[in-house]
Amino acid sequence: MPKLMSAARLLAAMAALALVVGCAEQNGLDEPPVPLGDFALGYNIVVAKNMKMIPPSRKATPEEWETVLKDKIGQRFGHYDGGKLYHIAVSVDGYALAVPGIPVVLSPKSILVISVNIWDDAAGKKLTDKPKQMNVLESLSGATMLGSGLTRTRRQQMDNLATNAAKQIETWMVAHRAEWFGETAGDVLPDATDAGAGEMPGPEAGEAATDAGAKVLPDATSEAATDGMTNAPETTN
Repeated sequence: MPKLMSAARLLAAMAALALVVGCAEQNGLDEPPVPLGDFALGYNIVVAKNMKMIPPSRKATPEEWETVLKDKIGQRFGHYDGGKLYHIAVSVDGYALAVPGIPVVLSPKSILVISVNIWDDAAGKKLTDKPKQMNVLESLSGATMLGSGLTRTRRQQMDNLATNAAKQIETWMVAHRAEWFGETAGDVLPDATDAGAGEMPGPEAGEAATDAGAKVLPDATSEAATDGMTNAPETTN
């Protein structure tokens, strides 16, 4: 019995330490953006209605994933002020939010699987023939080393994965910045209310762009918004 009580106290102390470390973490989305040539964010589209839950997992709705991913992507890419509009379209393919387990012996991990397309607004087309599929893992920290199912709430797990997804998308884009966005920064993006800039379509399904002929993407609530994202996507290691 004394040994069991000692082990229980040790586990409680480790969990408390993990929570303290976790509270000190920074999401990194407010760091200065890595140069991306003439990139400026246009549409920020996330579609999750066809996602699959990978058991064992806590449950999350498509709407919750769409909201948290759009928020984190907006935080990361809203900093860019290049001279051309590009749209980021994300399809949530699957997820697992770690459930409580036995530390070390059984400590499930959280994962998010997404497919990403980048659209060139002026050209009205995607930058790649196939979407880029990414396997996004939760950050390793004092709060996750014991298993985030024990030390994090469901919302904290989603925030962590969405933050890492935004960073992973940026890393992919930076690797292709010379061919996609040019090697030097473009002019500052004009005010969207300026007639020379062209208005972007609103969130309403099928709303047409006005002025200056800005290209219209498919309805963000339809499968066409991510155009073939689930068909033979690329994978990353």
